[in-house]
Amino acid sequence: MKKKSNNYAFIDSQNLNLSIRSLGWKLDFARFRVYLKEKYGVTKAFLFIGFVEGNNDLYVSLQSAGFLCIFKPTLEYKDGTTKGNCDAELVLHTMIEYPNYDKAIIVTGDGDFYCLVQYLIEKEKFERIIIPNLFKYSALLKRFGRKQLSFMNELKNRLEYKKRTP
Repeated sequence: MKKKSNNYAFIDSQNLNLSIRSLGWKLDFARFRVYLKEKYGVTKAFLFIGFVEGNNDLYVSLQSAGFLCIFKPTLEYKDGTTKGNCDAELVLHTMIEYPNYDKAIIVTGDGDFYCLVQYLIEKEKFERIIIPNLFKYSALLKRFGRKQLSFMNELKNRLEYKKRTP
């Protein structure tokens, strides 16, 4: 009998969301959570996200879909933009949780996670990088080779958010 996987996903929500939207569609996070469980044996999915006052309904829906949200305080700039870079939190939680999972799945196209992935590979704790956009991701991640990478471009039919009619 095959041992059930206990893999954890660590998700750069800003990179995921912006990358998918740049492809012209919107991600159904609930479907994505099911996909992670079925395809990669993900038992816990950590979603790193900037906290913006007034987005409580979004956060509740993400948690209801099965994500463990790790919030980062955001900064609002004079030009109206909001920044909440969660890279350090993602790396830190990947290491805090290190003894608890079999393999890690990292969801991002950001090359800032190169050293984390390299370390996980060396320690045989790495499963895959899921890159949201095949056409726009860091050249650093290309160094791992296609065997280590998956792309979400071809998952649109399966994971696209479709407004439900009552």
